[in-house]
Amino acid sequence: MPTVKAVCISEKKGTQKTPVDKIDLKISHGIISDAHAGDWHRQVSLLATESVDKMRARFPDLPAGAFAENILTEGLSLHTLPVGARLRVGETLLEVTQIGKECHEDCEIRRLTGDCVMPREGVFTIVLEEGSVKAGDSVEVLQ
Repeated sequence: MPTVKAVCISEKKGTQKTPVDKIDLKISHGIISDAHAGDWHRQVSLLATESVDKMRARFPDLPAGAFAENILTEGLSLHTLPVGARLRVGETLLEVTQIGKECHEDCEIRRLTGDCVMPREGVFTIVLEEGSVKAGDSVEVLQ
C-alpha cells in the first residue's frame, strides 16, 4: 500500500520545505501555516520518493521537502494519475488539479542542483475533505 514518507511546510514560496510531524488541511485553503495555502488550484503538492530518487543519484543527501513538496509519498507513481483523480491521504480527501508546473527560475533547489523534478512529476491538489496527514499514513487512489 502506498504511504506518506514525510509532510513538509514552508513560510515562503520558492524555497525548500521543512519536515514537520503532521500537517492540518482545510477545505478551500490547503495546509494551515504553509506559504502555498489559499483558495486556488494548487493548495497541496505531492511528490513521489521514486521521483526524488532520480535526483538522489547525483545528490544523495536531498531531504524531504527539497523540491517544495508538501507530501512525499512512496509506492505510487503520482505523475501518471489523471487530473481529477481523488486520493485518500491520511484523514483527508484530495483531488488532483495539475500534473507538473512551470518552475520558478530562481527556485532554491534549481540553484543548488541545476535541475528540479517538481515541474515534471509533481502533483497538485485541492482539499475536498479536511483533516490531518502525517508520515506513515496510507495513500489510496479512489475509483
